[in-house]
Amino acid sequence: MSRLAYINARLIDPASGLDQPGGVLSEDETIIDVGAGLFADGAPADIPTIDCGGHCLMPGLVDMRVQLREPGEEHKGTLESECRAATVGGITSIVCLPNTDPVIDDMSVLEFVARRARKLGLAKVYPYGAVTKGLKGEELAEMGMLAEAGALAFTDAVKPIGDARIMQRALSYATTFGLMIIQHAENPSLARGGVMNAGETATRLGLPGIPRQAEVIMVERDLHLVRMTGGRLHFGHLSTALAVDAVRRAKAEGLAVTCDTAPPYFALNETSIGDYRTFAKLSPPLRLEEDRQAIVEGLKDGTIDAIASDHAPQDEESKRLPFGDAAFGGVGLETLLAITLELYHNGHMSLIEALKPVTAAPAGLLGLEAGRLEVGAPADMILIDPGRAWKIVADKMQSISKNSPFDGRPVQGQVLRTVIDGRTVYDHAH
Repeated sequence: MSRLAYINARLIDPASGLDQPGGVLSEDETIIDVGAGLFADGAPADIPTIDCGGHCLMPGLVDMRVQLREPGEEHKGTLESECRAATVGGITSIVCLPNTDPVIDDMSVLEFVARRARKLGLAKVYPYGAVTKGLKGEELAEMGMLAEAGALAFTDAVKPIGDARIMQRALSYATTFGLMIIQHAENPSLARGGVMNAGETATRLGLPGIPRQAEVIMVERDLHLVRMTGGRLHFGHLSTALAVDAVRRAKAEGLAVTCDTAPPYFALNETSIGDYRTFAKLSPPLRLEEDRQAIVEGLKDGTIDAIASDHAPQDEESKRLPFGDAAFGGVGLETLLAITLELYHNGHMSLIEALKPVTAAPAGLLGLEAGRLEVGAPADMILIDPGRAWKIVADKMQSISKNSPFDGRPVQGQVLRTVIDGRTVYDHAH
């Protein structure tokens, strides 16, 4: 039995609302004691200790939307490079989209990813299963078998499930297994050919636009299908005021609907594209300032349940192109905490309120034993200094791909230590 005492910490547990000085005792992979008064009289004599120096000790982040490029596109990112980037960012649990090559639409691919990640012993990786075979939107994948093999929920990743009948059948089928469908809310025909948010800026830059209505039209359609089927639906990376309003009303009606957003949608708007900056070419696209403010409001009032990094690594070749031809997506594992903390530093939310959407909330949505600082929980913890200032420099990132929309941004909030299953996997001091 290997015990480890964490002393002199400011304990933060968004799940229970705990924010007090105290300590944590772990044994092997598990937290066996945690509390405000723990080790108040100093370090225990017979147990190895880590002095937290008064910094915040909290559960590791749970990132529910990550694209891992292995298998199939290892030149953009490997399980090892991205899991290492996650530990630097304080993320101890990753849920990965099924758009690998081959697609996670059968058990062998799902088991390969899970087994490979376990072997690395870095961030824990949990796969989603595909809703349709090959992500083609035509034929349902074997969701029941994939769920048995460990798929947490089902999504066609960055492709919307455009066919209403397929979506209706997916929701009905998933309901029999108590599973959740995750939708990329974008009407395909309205969005087709667009490369940024439709409006004055797109016109000025001479770029084809994706209207904000493309998002809400898909949300409204799917809400009708939830009413029909009684299914459980989650919308990924919402970016518009209209969509947040629609989800707010659906929740008030009592529908089994949840949603998340990503840091670019509450920290940036379409002006970040500036002079055709391809690092700011994201899907969904960066929107208007009023949309950004609506996303902040949605986080404040709980309409938006979770914040996910929406990590989408792209190699230099696919970003070093004219804006219209460049690939969509930005890396986000190493910036998730610092950008989320802007909600706290800017006075929108308390520290605990800002951290819940990246810890207990996503873990709860997906039924993961993670995101909590409590007895019996896995010893997946991070030590952070929420006030420490640093600057995001894309070239210094651990990810193989460096396409961060936040490159050059000054931020506050640094991960000092990341602990997974009781083992320190990242130490900022070394």
